[in-house]
Parts: sequence; C-alpha cells; structure tokens
Amino acid sequence: MRNLLNFLARYINLILFLLLEGIAIYLVVTANNYQNSRVINGVRGITRSTEERITNTLNYLRLRDINSSLSSENATLHNSLETMIRFEDPYFFMVSDTTKNQQYEYTSAILVNNSVNRQKNFFTINKGRNQGIDKDMAVVGPDGVAGLIIASSENFSVAMSVINLDFRLSSRIRSSGYFGSLAWDGSDYRYGVLNEIPQHVLISIGDTVETTSYSSIFPEGVMVGVISEYERSGSDFYRIKVSLSTNFRKLSHINVIRNLKKSEQETLEKVFK
Repeated sequence: MRNLLNFLARYINLILFLLLEGIAIYLVVTANNYQNSRVINGVRGITRSTEERITNTLNYLRLRDINSSLSSENATLHNSLETMIRFEDPYFFMVSDTTKNQQYEYTSAILVNNSVNRQKNFFTINKGRNQGIDKDMAVVGPDGVAGLIIASSENFSVAMSVINLDFRLSSRIRSSGYFGSLAWDGSDYRYGVLNEIPQHVLISIGDTVETTSYSSIFPEGVMVGVISEYERSGSDFYRIKVSLSTNFRKLSHINVIRNLKKSEQETLEKVFK
C-alpha cells in the first residue's frame, strides 16, 4: 500500500495531465464532426492493418498444410486430362493413357531429408512399401524431374537425386526431338549436362529439355530443364549445359510415379540383349 501511495505521489502531475488531456480529446472529438470522422477512420485503419498482419501470420503458419494439400491435388490432377481414365486407389491414383497405351500410378509424398552439397546426393521421403512405393519408381517435383527411388523400408524411401554422379536420364530437346543422356557433372546443383546430341542438330539457348518415351521409369514429356549453354566438343557431339527446372534446395513436395507395364517391357527387351 505504501508503495502505491509513493507511486501516486511521485507521478500525480503526469497522471492528472494524461487524464485531463484524455478528457479534452474526448470533448473535441465528440463535439466536432470533422475530428470525429478523422479519429474513427484512423482507428479503423489501425484495426484493418492489425487484422491483415494477423491473417498473414496465420496463413504463413499454415503453409506446410497448404503445400501438402496442393501436392495431393497435383497428383489427382494427372487423372483429369481429357484422354485419361481415373481409378480410385487408397495410395496411388492410376492413370491410363489411352492414346499411347501406357499406364502410370501417382502418389504424393514429402521430403524428410535431402542433400545438395555432395557428389552423390540423395533424399528421403515419408512413404515406403506400406504405401506401395518400391525401387525403380520415378520421382518428380512441381517443376520437373527430381530423382529415382533406389530403396524402400515400410514407411520411408530413399531416392537418388538428379544431382548425383551416378544418375542418368534419357532426355530429348523438345524442338527437334533429338535425344541423348542427361547427367550431372558434380559442379553446380542448378545445372546438368546433356550429351550425345549430334553437332548437325540446330539448337538454341532456352530450348526445352524433357524426358523421352524410351524410359521404362519416367513418363514421356516430363520437364527436365532448358538449355543455358552449348559447345562443340572434340567428338561429333555437343556438350550441352542444361539449367535444371527443379530447385533441389527448395524441394519439399514430390510425386512418385509407377509404370504398371515396366516389368512386361523389360522382360521382353532382355530377350534381345
């Protein structure tokens, strides 16, 4: 009690000033329409700004859930193409391409581990054999090719990243149709190298590079990247630098793709090898 009285005695003048100032402002605002409207508009502006900040903060905190939802919707959208037929599956969405007689299954997943600074990079996803995922399945991100499943446990899978010295991908230049082998040279995670394109082929900076139909793992036409540089090597082929469409430092949500006719194709091809 004594501390309270000491506080009031010490700050009595300031307290009286603030009280009288508040009464004066109240009288001015209530007695004059102009001041009244300005104060009301000011309070509304502060309230609106505060609400926007709160909303933006809540939306930011919900981004993980939003990304998961969008990733699932992206897998579903593969089945809404005009030439495709959808069948429900607990884990995968089956897609039957009636034009090219190919069948694929899609499922979304989330990265739980990733590396980009090594010569042989891998990433881990939160689905495994219990969810129907096994080795030799394609992995694509929102912007294009991401990697290849190489091992699975019950609830997790490890994929070899495109930025791995052992990764190879049959790729073609969309404008000309000429195909070669895309690999990573270990220097920059943003770029791959497309080889085996003959030097008589006309190519340009910015040409799109995509997957071919010769892979039993990746569907045809999946984005790989765009040509950023090219040079004539000592052989009869170009050395083409490709700016990869997937940013592996930001990769978080992916789709895993299974080719239902992969075994049939590979069994037949083994006869002639």
